[in-house]
Amino acid sequence: MIGLERLTVFLTVVTVLIAVPGPSVLFVVSRGVALGRRAAVSTAVGNEAGLLVQVALVAFGLGEVLARSFLVFSILKFAGALYLICLGVQAWRHRKLLMVEEQATSEVSRPGRVFREGFIVGVSNPKGLLIFGAVLPQFVDPSAGSAQLQLLLLGMICVLIALVSDATWGLLAGTARSWLARSPRRLSWIGGASGVVMIGLGVRLAVSGRD
Repeated sequence: MIGLERLTVFLTVVTVLIAVPGPSVLFVVSRGVALGRRAAVSTAVGNEAGLLVQVALVAFGLGEVLARSFLVFSILKFAGALYLICLGVQAWRHRKLLMVEEQATSEVSRPGRVFREGFIVGVSNPKGLLIFGAVLPQFVDPSAGSAQLQLLLLGMICVLIALVSDATWGLLAGTARSWLARSPRRLSWIGGASGVVMIGLGVRLAVSGRD
């Protein structure tokens, strides 16, 4: 098992990294403001499910392949960027649906659909693989047993902390939506803004490097 001291340092490092709002937080917040708390939490759960897949890939050595292969990295990066941009365009086109109460937004914010979108965004972001590949191995203790099991355990801890963080941000954003819903025009504007945010995140991912 991983030593308590090593685990404490790991938790401190990971919590600090996750506490700084990044693209995943902005994505969850944009969904929360546009579609409500349930959609925000579903997005967060989907995103973290995608990160679990990345943790498994790192544990079984595929994260190192990604770090060394510019082609694989680029394919994954542009696929994720394109998907985010498509979601952003869709959110912009459907922004006026948000002017009508929950009945009209039910198709847009179905938990299964929102979960799937969050999962695809999470699993297709190569940054997560690189971060997991760089951070997790530093805390593996060779004398504590299987390195793969340790990587999986450490990765699941990361994902759990990220889930709590993202869901909290999403719930706060969804609560803000309740206030925004008092003005249909304002809510429509927010729906369009969330689309712009997702498009911006997609463009940012597309032009970003490996660092």
